[in-house]
Amino acid sequence: MIIGAAAIALSMPMAMAQSGPESPLRLKIVGGLAGVSQYVRYEEPFWRHRLPEASGGRIQAEIAPFDRSGIRAQEMLALMRLGVVPFGTVLLAIVSNEEPEFNAVDLPAVNPDMPALRRTVELYRPHLEELLAERYDVELLAIYTYPAQVIFCRDRFTGLSDLAGRRIRTSSVGQSEMFAALGATPVVVPFGETLAAVRSGVVECAVTGTLSANAIGLDEVATYMHSMAITWGLSVFGANRAAWAALPDWARTLIRQEVGKLEHEIWDAAEVETVEGFACNAGQPACTNGRRGQATIVPVSPADQERRIRLLTETVLPGWVRRCGEPCVDAWNTRLAPSLGVTARLD
Repeated sequence: MIIGAAAIALSMPMAMAQSGPESPLRLKIVGGLAGVSQYVRYEEPFWRHRLPEASGGRIQAEIAPFDRSGIRAQEMLALMRLGVVPFGTVLLAIVSNEEPEFNAVDLPAVNPDMPALRRTVELYRPHLEELLAERYDVELLAIYTYPAQVIFCRDRFTGLSDLAGRRIRTSSVGQSEMFAALGATPVVVPFGETLAAVRSGVVECAVTGTLSANAIGLDEVATYMHSMAITWGLSVFGANRAAWAALPDWARTLIRQEVGKLEHEIWDAAEVETVEGFACNAGQPACTNGRRGQATIVPVSPADQERRIRLLTETVLPGWVRRCGEPCVDAWNTRLAPSLGVTARLD
């Protein structure tokens, strides 16, 4: 469990070391999911090249994706609190099993488009910062998002109402509750096993990112995709506060400044890649950074929009409140309800 993951992590080279006054700071970073655009095009080049260049060589960093680091995503916050992982990326949907309050910003059906997501995160960010500091002694440095996560199915469907009776790959409790309310059977499957699960028939549909699906070839077996964003896949990047405080002032200032730029780039890319993911999966000319497929895009109907609101108010939000209790009600109603127009209540 945590002890095993900690042993693996501790067997790695020192996460932060400085052998002498002229030696560079050496950082070890645990990043996001391997193989997807965010990690390959942004996170890895940033830590391996951009930050060392921006620091004039005074900072050197190594980065590995969390799913290839011998660390379970569910344990990331605990390992960061212990200092075993001084700098790490935490997927909110995964840790929400233990900390549902963290994932208010990315509950299913809350953010149907990128403007809504940006607004929700802006409103909730100060609360996330407080939670990470108070509960895990973690300094929040950035919030990242993947492209929109949408529904892919092997067989034709025309909207949310057609999903009843189908087995659907999900990645969080909230997604599972939402699809169960639609009459589907949710099956939690790690991202790296999604393609195999659909191909083998373990599931008939899957929720994942538009461009991520293209990268793993999901569109070849699940040739219908809905254009409604279910969730986005938010993660937080932070540092153990003791490790952060141990850095020189100049290094903290530079890292915060440069990571801030990285955060903006990842958000802008997620917005572009959401659109491009649809284009690539459907084989449209707008596809320039993926493989052109032959999937069919299922448009969002007025009935789908009405169903989304009902799912949020009748299933997703009440389920989240049951898992989290009064702290979540207070956090939601204080920070998000005025903008979203949906109030959380304890039964």
